[in-house]
Amino acid sequence: MIVNPREAGFTYLTVLFAIAFLGLGLALTGEVWHTAQTRDREMQLLYAGNQYRRAIERYYVSGPRQFPRALEDLLKDPRKPGTERYLRKLYSDPLTGKSEWGLVKAPDGGIMGVYSLSEDSPKKVANFGFANREFEGASKYSDWKFLYNPGTQLAPIPQQLPVPDPGKPGAPQALVPQSAK
Repeated sequence: MIVNPREAGFTYLTVLFAIAFLGLGLALTGEVWHTAQTRDREMQLLYAGNQYRRAIERYYVSGPRQFPRALEDLLKDPRKPGTERYLRKLYSDPLTGKSEWGLVKAPDGGIMGVYSLSEDSPKKVANFGFANREFEGASKYSDWKFLYNPGTQLAPIPQQLPVPDPGKPGAPQALVPQSAK
């Protein structure tokens, strides 16, 4: 069978375009996969960081109001004779893959928070929960500091409101229901 040289060139160009489109599709798929993986690591970082924050808080309030000296103190509290755990395990940083975290030192020399050592830019920059609201607008993951600061925590809500004394001038008057009149 004799092939026309013009037809052979058309087939060659068709195969080249098919390979180019296939490569473009794979590149887009890789980008979507990378973004999904980054968002998953961000969720893992938020989970691990908040676990550390809660553990530091429980450590602080369960004893003589001091911060842990090392993260290992959250696994077994050295201040108590029995075994008291605030964490089941030490989490690794999901962004760096290492067990090393950045530590925020407290005024007493203990650890009042942790943060990732990653300098990458986060995908999530808004719509954080109440506990992580200070992360909004952060330019890198190392700005996400999971702190327990007892001075800025909300005061507990009182169980009962004080009853005003109606005999004092300026005290609010009690409302009497219509049925009682």
